[in-house]
Amino acid sequence: MSIAKNTICLWFDREAEAAARFYAETFPDSRVTGVHVAPDDYPSGKKGDVLTVDFIVAGIPCMGLNGGPVFPQSEAFSFQIMTEDQEETDRYWNAIVGNGGKESDCGWCKDRWGLSWQITPRTLTEAMAAGGEEARRAFAAMMTMQKIDVAKIDAARRG
Repeated sequence: MSIAKNTICLWFDREAEAAARFYAETFPDSRVTGVHVAPDDYPSGKKGDVLTVDFIVAGIPCMGLNGGPVFPQSEAFSFQIMTEDQEETDRYWNAIVGNGGKESDCGWCKDRWGLSWQITPRTLTEAMAAGGEEARRAFAAMMTMQKIDVAKIDAARRG
């Protein structure tokens, strides 16, 4: 197995493997590719504890590091998942929020490990790219939402 030249490293307290397995079950083109145990004791764990987990989430190579509670997740990093319709938007949003996550505004939510996700319907991204009044109307509609409502964004795009 080749190692990717650039891998996103995500710091977890102790549940990197559980998070990676959840992502693999939730998102297409996702899988756990390796689980590695600590060869010796370390500040937040013992020899034999899961130290790192290699996984792919939506095609992006990642490594989860069980580094302890020192560095919690923040909105400074998020995964953005592009969706095609309301059904796909609902599926991902409900999976994250329904597994101990939390809703936020404008299509953002957090999973139970504190990692932020932007569940973004393609129609919203297309509206922003269109610019002008279409973008302004779609943006104004989005600002009133938690989970994005595709029908309301489409209506705002049309005016």
